[in-house]
Amino acid sequence: MRYAATWRSRVTLGAPAALALLLLVVPLAALLLRADWARIPSDLATPSVLPALRLSLTTTSTTAALCLLLGTPLAWFLARSDSRATSWVRALLTVPLVLPPVVGGVALLLAWGRNGVLGQYLTPLGIQIPFTTVAVVLAETFVAMPYYVLAVEGAMRGLDPRLEQVARTLGAGDLRYLRTVGLPLVLPGIAGGLALAWARALGEFGATITFAGNFPGRTQTLPLLVYVELERDPQVAVSISILLLAVSVLVLGVLRGRWLR
Repeated sequence: MRYAATWRSRVTLGAPAALALLLLVVPLAALLLRADWARIPSDLATPSVLPALRLSLTTTSTTAALCLLLGTPLAWFLARSDSRATSWVRALLTVPLVLPPVVGGVALLLAWGRNGVLGQYLTPLGIQIPFTTVAVVLAETFVAMPYYVLAVEGAMRGLDPRLEQVARTLGAGDLRYLRTVGLPLVLPGIAGGLALAWARALGEFGATITFAGNFPGRTQTLPLLVYVELERDPQVAVSISILLLAVSVLVLGVLRGRWLR
C-alpha cells in the first residue's frame, strides 16, 4: 500500500515537473537540431559578427564592473538594514526584473535623452548619451544590476553577526570589516551575482534597441544582430544564437558552478 501511494505521489509530481523541463529544454534542443553546423564557422566569420561580438564583450564587462563597484555597497546596506525604507528600496530594485525591457528603454530615454530629466543638463555641455555605446552600458546595467545586488545581499545576510561584533571590539570600522572579513566570506555570492549579471547583460535586447538604437559598430550587440539577421539570413541568426547560448552556458556553468560548488 505504501509503495503504491509513493508511486502515485511521484507520478503526480513528476508529470508536471517533466512538462516544465520540456518547456525549457525543447526550444534549446530545437535551436541545436535546426542549426547547419557546417555553416557555423563561415556564418560567424561574417563581417558584421566580429564588431558586434567585440562590442558585446566590452559593454557586458563594463556592466559587470559597474555592478561590482556600485552594487556591492548597495547590497551591503540592504543586508544590514530591516527598516521600512529599505523594504521600499528593495522593491524598487526588483522592478527592472519584471518591467518589460522596452519600457525600461523608454524610461532610460526619458531620463538621459536630450530633453530628459538628467539629459537636459548634459545637452548644453555637448554630452549626448542616447544612441551611443554609453547608452548600451546604461541599458545593460539597468537590467543586470538587480540580479547582482539581490545575489550579493542574500550572501551578506548569511554572515554571522558575531563576526562583526568581534571586529568592532578590535576597533575595525565598517569599511575595514567589509574589506578584510565580509567580502572574502561572500566571494562565492559575488562571483555568482557577477555571472548572472554578465549573462543577463549579454542577452539584453529591448532596452538597448529602444535607448541605444541598432547602429553597427556603435550600439549593435549580438542580440541586436540576431534580430537583423533573422530577416536577412535566418541561418546566420541561428549560428549567432548558438554562440550566445554557448557563452551563457559557459559563464553560468563554469564560473558560477566553480564558486558555488
